[in-house]
Amino acid sequence: MAASNYSLKVNRDLLDPKFESYRLSLDPIPTYNVELDAAVEEVKLKDTQYTLEHMRAFGMYNYLHLDPWYEDSVLFVDCKGRVLNLTVTLDSALGKPKEVYRISEEPGLCEDHLCSSLSLTSSTWAALSDGRGHLYLLRTGKRGDGSHVKWEPLFVEDTGEPFTILHSVSHVQAGVHTVEVLLLRIQKDSQEATGSGYYVSLEWITVSSTAAHGQEKKYEVSKRRLLRGKSVPHYAAVEPQGKGLMVASEKPFVFTHVDGRPVELPEPQAMEADKIEPIYFWQQTAEDITVCLRMPKGLTKEEVQFRLSSDDVSIGVRGFPPLLEGQLFASVDPEASAWVIKNEKSLEVILQKRSEGPMWPELVMGDRRGEFVMSDEQAALIHERLTHLTSEDMNGNPDRDKPPCNSQELEDCDGYPEDSFTLAHFDEISLKPTQVVNLGGHQYLFTVDVDPSEMPCLCIRHDVDALVWQPRPSQPGDMWEHIATFNALGYVQASKRDKKFATCAPDFSYASLCECFRRTFIYRQPSPVETVLFNRKQGRQVGQVAKQQVASLDSDKAILGFRATNERLFILTSTNLFVLKVNNN
Repeated sequence: MAASNYSLKVNRDLLDPKFESYRLSLDPIPTYNVELDAAVEEVKLKDTQYTLEHMRAFGMYNYLHLDPWYEDSVLFVDCKGRVLNLTVTLDSALGKPKEVYRISEEPGLCEDHLCSSLSLTSSTWAALSDGRGHLYLLRTGKRGDGSHVKWEPLFVEDTGEPFTILHSVSHVQAGVHTVEVLLLRIQKDSQEATGSGYYVSLEWITVSSTAAHGQEKKYEVSKRRLLRGKSVPHYAAVEPQGKGLMVASEKPFVFTHVDGRPVELPEPQAMEADKIEPIYFWQQTAEDITVCLRMPKGLTKEEVQFRLSSDDVSIGVRGFPPLLEGQLFASVDPEASAWVIKNEKSLEVILQKRSEGPMWPELVMGDRRGEFVMSDEQAALIHERLTHLTSEDMNGNPDRDKPPCNSQELEDCDGYPEDSFTLAHFDEISLKPTQVVNLGGHQYLFTVDVDPSEMPCLCIRHDVDALVWQPRPSQPGDMWEHIATFNALGYVQASKRDKKFATCAPDFSYASLCECFRRTFIYRQPSPVETVLFNRKQGRQVGQVAKQQVASLDSDKAILGFRATNERLFILTSTNLFVLKVNNN
């Protein structure tokens, strides 16, 4: 099936156009601390891992793993190779994390090893990487019963190269138990003469049981698939039944090998069209339009062909087709308009609007070959209008003269990924993308497990809000469903320059961000107020308030892991595991 253009359908009922701001709350957040017996196995980047993709994949790795099948249960790997589990039942009586598995120690096995990674495959299975090239599939038993049974390895393979695990799922078909695992590597490209010299490899491995009924369990690799791309995916996950794969990345991925054999596929034109340079740029104010067209160097006035009426324009060079021609979006005053040659290689045209005030969404009707450039004044005005959405002041007051947030922290708030940022669904049989969503202009925020029986959810920025999307691979016509909204979170998080991790509660009661050190920000959904409040500007009663809280950890160590449940936030440093009681359910 050929790739089709697809757009995400926003559920307008989940948006709140009247949302005003987050109000800083000084309510204390109970914080509990567990000191670790051994440090977390933190692996720092080496001199050879110098690219941005190395930083995204390994430098910003979340060392803490949340068990979506068992509430308030987290796991991590320490420097002794122990997989440790902490399950919280009573906050004031936290025990020490308990060992559930120990990775066999083989010193000197791999010099360029990575951090260990873990994926909870099902309620009774897990996939583990030791960071040295070994893949373990472990039968865990029911992890939430409190017995902490030691995990049993039923499949171990030396893949030859270090990797991290992105995702894994377990399913049964025709009585055969199968585990799907998705691995990530960044590998050297000996054929690339330009760029970083590295590429990103995704390996999709299918491991199936080969034991007959009544025999001892035995698992073997039944299929391998390799994908190649140029950027670390923001999101990558296998469908629950292993029938497809979803990848969100700034550069497209394409299947290259299946079971060691090359895959012959056409060039991924549908994934990423070549970016065409604009032939003109334009700006506007309430009074006029300024257009700048690229022209041949050494252009003279006699060679310029310029025709302008109140509703139409035609601009070009003598002897060639017009560069810009068609009906203007609105009427202009031809007598008050003018053009001039700049630097002998560009033509600048000033168009005087007949009606002052309304802003044009496009210059020439239906022409998409130009690029609109926002002026500094217009950008500053947008920032000024949005500064009321958040406050870090201990007494944020939107009614006073000063805005309640620091404008110096908002310089990059409206920066978006490049236009090639796409979300694609690949079919397991054809290995081709069946649905492709262009996410250019939408910033990736975080991934969260809401329902362990479904694929992980993807949270991306839409305008100023953060929207959570649930993949529905069984519904090709509506493959991504908008299920939750965090008001203004897209804008708020962009002002956090030291932000490291972001997440939300599975029930969407709050979202949270943490910095590299110490500070955590919690943004709650609007809730009814106990006292009567009035908006003095609009003269209306305020029925709900969205609260913002700030927690500061008693630690000077870098934050290595960050996970949220409906009731608690778990924050991991190299020596401590902090538990923040966010909700009392």
